[in-house]
Amino acid sequence: MKRSTRYPGWLTIPVLFLSLLGEPAEGATMDIRAVFRLDPAKPMHNEFINVTPVTGHCENQPAFCKERELFSLLIPIGFQSVASIEAGQADQRRGAMFRVPGDWRRLSVRHADTQEEAEVEVRIVSIGGRYILSDTAENLVGEGEPTTWPGWHTRLWGDWTWAPPAPCRSTGGMYAWPNARTFFWLTSGTSVCAVQANYRIPGLTYERMQIGYELRTPNPLQMSSGQYYGDLTYTVGPGMDFDMGDIMRPDDSVLTLNFNLDVEHTLKVDLPPGGNKVALEPEGGWNRWVESGRQPTRIYRDQLFYISASSRFSVRMQCDSLGGTRCYLRGDRGDSTQVEVKLSLPAGIVGSGGGAVNLLLLDNGRWMGPFQPGHYLDRKPGSLRFEMPRDAIDFLLRPGWEFKGTLKGNITIIWDSEV
Repeated sequence: MKRSTRYPGWLTIPVLFLSLLGEPAEGATMDIRAVFRLDPAKPMHNEFINVTPVTGHCENQPAFCKERELFSLLIPIGFQSVASIEAGQADQRRGAMFRVPGDWRRLSVRHADTQEEAEVEVRIVSIGGRYILSDTAENLVGEGEPTTWPGWHTRLWGDWTWAPPAPCRSTGGMYAWPNARTFFWLTSGTSVCAVQANYRIPGLTYERMQIGYELRTPNPLQMSSGQYYGDLTYTVGPGMDFDMGDIMRPDDSVLTLNFNLDVEHTLKVDLPPGGNKVALEPEGGWNRWVESGRQPTRIYRDQLFYISASSRFSVRMQCDSLGGTRCYLRGDRGDSTQVEVKLSLPAGIVGSGGGAVNLLLLDNGRWMGPFQPGHYLDRKPGSLRFEMPRDAIDFLLRPGWEFKGTLKGNITIIWDSEV
């Protein structure tokens, strides 16, 4: 929905609001949300912020994850063994193994209203959870040293906290119980991390499974304001995207990540007090022309404005015109003349050709642009030049014709981020 605020006289500055909704996905799903919201204190920071609530390892170890730009999520899928894991099993698929989709996957997110698309990339870079044994680790390994919970688990099949199977890497901060242990490993692409049991394990369960992921988000300055939605579906099970071997079977075969990118742009144009009324004058003022007796060569006025913008936008002029670039000014006695409007934008905003926007001649009824900020601009000055063409001056002040009175007209300039 677009709302315009019309100033009396010459200028209209619209303000744009978008309220958009998406549709939820089905199945085992997780929601990931990222927001681009302007920070005037950091105008060059043109990136999305992941605002998805963190669960799992990164909730307990925030510094570790922040350093690696890593996010963790508990996923609503568990695994249950369908056969025992034998001691010294050479086939890694019949033991505890983990392979995640560690390659970058690309998906499209779509604007809920305009259907405009952008691309997001995601990859899985860690895997974790809590394994639960069918008996205590002490009972499975029998007598011997050490005599601590972590020690019995390590004797069973290695130290899952500090020495996970290569090429996986440790993250620390794990816990052990008589029959259970937590783990969270940094993975390496799509490589398999497999553990060989030293003793027979009759049954095994994985619960509170979690993944760590990284995101690549699009350039928000090239996106329209509003909500973008998309999803990425992974398969889960033996030989699938998330592959835990042939022994461990998931209770759901699909995991869908639902993405919501929220773009909150600013497009605001402010006029100085009285800036909605523009008076055209010759260079040096009317008195100078009257006193000299010479016809002025230029009649114009540069009107300053301040623009705050973070996204591309277009500009349109509307006025009393027969078309083209000229707008009519008319007097009470039927006199008339014509005026043109030229737009100059502050440095940091480029036109459709990629160059600076300086004295761009506006065309009545036609959208000009799009204009693209290279970064967020906060109240930077630009100008509108209202100027009578030379032939209009010659006609208005032609010999033998005495002009008296005031010529008036309304010119509306619309700024719109709906490109």
